[in-house]
Amino acid sequence: QPRAARGGDIPMTGPGAPPFIPGLALSRRFYGQVVAPLLAEHFPGLTYSAALLGAGSEVFGYDTPLSTDHDWGPRVLLFLPEDEPSLAEPVVALLRERLPATYAGYPVMAPATAPGESPPRTYVGPLRGYVWRALRHDMRRPLEASDWLTIPSQSLREMTAGEVFHDGLGTLEPLRRALAYYPRDVWLYLLASGWQRLGQEEHLMPRAGQVGDELGASLIGARLVQGVMHLAFLMERRYAPYAKWFGTAFGELACAPALRPLLWHAQRAAEWREREEALVAAYERLAAMHNALGVTPPLPERAMPFFTRPFCVIGGERFARALVAEIRDPAVRAIAARGLIGGVDQWSDSTDLKAPAWRQALRGLYEEE
Repeated sequence: QPRAARGGDIPMTGPGAPPFIPGLALSRRFYGQVVAPLLAEHFPGLTYSAALLGAGSEVFGYDTPLSTDHDWGPRVLLFLPEDEPSLAEPVVALLRERLPATYAGYPVMAPATAPGESPPRTYVGPLRGYVWRALRHDMRRPLEASDWLTIPSQSLREMTAGEVFHDGLGTLEPLRRALAYYPRDVWLYLLASGWQRLGQEEHLMPRAGQVGDELGASLIGARLVQGVMHLAFLMERRYAPYAKWFGTAFGELACAPALRPLLWHAQRAAEWREREEALVAAYERLAAMHNALGVTPPLPERAMPFFTRPFCVIGGERFARALVAEIRDPAVRAIAARGLIGGVDQWSDSTDLKAPAWRQALRGLYEEE
């Protein structure tokens, strides 16, 4: 049986379940019809901001009826004035006492009682505290290159997706604009790192296949498919979500109609030559996309033989070198000079390592000793 959401034992799927409403629309209505009137009645004149952002498939608009089985329901994040931290306690007390148990047939997710409560699905308090909890960043200082490279793109997408229902404080929308996408030179570094990784492995897949290791060739091929997809997100300046929604979000990119069939063919290929043909076609499209960006002098868009071997490659390192040459920020140039390891998403799939608590340690990878 599906686990009940907080607030009751109402069946969320199957017979007796209420009609499904996408979580973002549900929370927008919940704020307008329930939360905002309560605050106006009991805290007249309160300056605050309200939004739905952070963790949750509904923030991205990807939730379905299956999403309702746990940690899902009408909810709002409330941001209060930074200079009045004591306001959080009475506001939370009011909401816990006066919010209905259900809304539109779904259990209401109550606000957190403290900034560190888990799971971090609701929040009442200063925006600075929420940003620290979500990103381990003090929003009073600007993000440095090492910050951008150690914050998972999933987290950046969570902060910039969803919807702001009300920004009375005037701080939430500017923050979201500041986080909208990577600074130019950080972006170039990430692009260079993505191309570098392709260049390091594009010749390995056919070599493994040639010696009869089709399983190994398939594994390398899958990594190359993922690398192409990561570069596509970067080229279209979109934050890539984590694994569950990675393919779904990729399908929304402008390049997906052309790239997706090639990558799916490469992923399903049973034999390395067929896989190589699909990957090479994808590399060439990616090279054309790179040239269309105009961030480096034009580079060859046709694949070429790998030395005298019967394999074709695009030469990812050429693109990486050209991109590094265009980086102007001294801090980013220094990072690139130490190696094109990329951002945390490019060298680790570990969910635990991407937790905010690791950010300070990870910054050390990009900073001078």
